[in-house]
Amino acid sequence: MMKNIVDVMSIQQRTENVSNAPKAIQTDYRKKDGQGVVPRFLFECSIKLSMKPLTSATAAIIFHRFFNEVQKSDYDQYLIASSCLYLAGKIKDDPVKIRDVINVSYSTLNRGTAPLDLGDEYWSMRDAIVQAELLIARTLKFDLNIEHPHKYLLYFMKSLKDWLGPNTWSSLPIAKTAAAFLQDFHHNPKVLNHNPSHIAICCLSLALQTYGVQVPLTGESDENTAWYNVFVTGLSKEKHWEILEEIMEVYNHDAEIDAN
Repeated sequence: MMKNIVDVMSIQQRTENVSNAPKAIQTDYRKKDGQGVVPRFLFECSIKLSMKPLTSATAAIIFHRFFNEVQKSDYDQYLIASSCLYLAGKIKDDPVKIRDVINVSYSTLNRGTAPLDLGDEYWSMRDAIVQAELLIARTLKFDLNIEHPHKYLLYFMKSLKDWLGPNTWSSLPIAKTAAAFLQDFHHNPKVLNHNPSHIAICCLSLALQTYGVQVPLTGESDENTAWYNVFVTGLSKEKHWEILEEIMEVYNHDAEIDAN
């Protein structure tokens, strides 16, 4: 298991390098297929649009929830992803101009092209995004309230910092790594299947295991003495490892996308 975690960190490091240098991202989405491709497009666009992490996570949740209700083959997933970004900006009070969404989405799908002129193609895409926004809202029965794991993660990190001590906490990028795991887990539709507080715990747990940090006065082998029992209830050892494995799936899919 530790080998898998180390492998994840290698992929995570590569992901961080890419996000710090967006020009290096050259995924040809029109030629890619498989799980994780469209969410990668969504997050690449969110970075280019300078969206806040909570806004892009909201867009991803809406995207996954929508395709839980419909057949993927019935809709243009890239159009839906673009509309989810536009809608999430409104929901989280982090608005983006629809023209920016159009130009970023278009140029990300069509590498090396200039922004669209205000012609027929632009207005057709604009109308499609607006109509898709209404379709998404109707499909989700206008229930766009989302309980994010982010608030739990922040609370848990503040408490864990005191538990571990300032020297251990400041010497390792545990907080940054846990936050990265959480954001990346939103590439996976399985993020919808779990309690948000449990997801936050598992992201922290994976970060701690990555750096070999043992929480004082707790045990890993007995779930009754696991450190996270102080923060949450109902998280069995089996569920804990299930979520960890699903977080790591993201990096396996990411590697497959790059390899194909």
